[in-house]
Amino acid sequence: MILTGRIVSAFMLIFGIAASPVGSAEVRHVSEYDISLGILPIATASFSTEFDDRDYKINGTFKSAGIVNIISRISAETSVSGRMQADKLQADRYNLVYTSGKRTRVYDIEYRNGDVTETTVKPEPKRNPETWIPVTDKDLRAVLDPLSGLIFPGNAKVCPSRLPIYDGESRMDLVLTPKGTKEFKTDGFAGEAIVCSIRYVPKSGFRKGRSDIEYLRKTPMEIWFAKAQSVNVYAPVYAVIPTRMGQVYVTAVKYGR
Repeated sequence: MILTGRIVSAFMLIFGIAASPVGSAEVRHVSEYDISLGILPIATASFSTEFDDRDYKINGTFKSAGIVNIISRISAETSVSGRMQADKLQADRYNLVYTSGKRTRVYDIEYRNGDVTETTVKPEPKRNPETWIPVTDKDLRAVLDPLSGLIFPGNAKVCPSRLPIYDGESRMDLVLTPKGTKEFKTDGFAGEAIVCSIRYVPKSGFRKGRSDIEYLRKTPMEIWFAKAQSVNVYAPVYAVIPTRMGQVYVTAVKYGR
């Protein structure tokens, strides 16, 4: 998967929203996001989550818009299923179908107790062994998927925290540092959001010397978490992602059922 596309699209796929009220047989929660480069709209994303007791399933879609479509249309469909734990959502299976122009790549990951047991990528990407930093077996232990990795049960610590993420190609840590709180309002939510600085730490599964990875590694991002109405989880509602082309803003335009 091309990293520049991942910054705008796959990274946004972590903006799924979960809901798990105690005693509820099944809950469906919908969130929608607008994504812009400065003031220019470049994409939209939407997510639907269903909970049944302590099991969950998230489905998400991403579509490029505006000036991005002039260059190449980008779209993605993603899903993850797993179990709710005390301090995190732990996936059993994660899937991403990513399309850029006429090229489509499918990522499928299976987990057991947080460890990756199998990764399938079709078509398999070509990699130069002299410059590629491979993902090791150690890298695949106790990891989170990129879709539900940034969703926190209400009693969990949101930030500071270090999140070990594996997306089917790359292994990275996302390091969250507290920056206070701010008011946030959108369709379905109005209240206080927890603000975190987020730092990208590449571990493996990338090419040495890539300038875009180095830029992202050295440039802190910002992400806001809000508690979903009537449920006991925190999930992202706003983010600022610096890129060489300018600031990318992700804003929840709907956050609720």
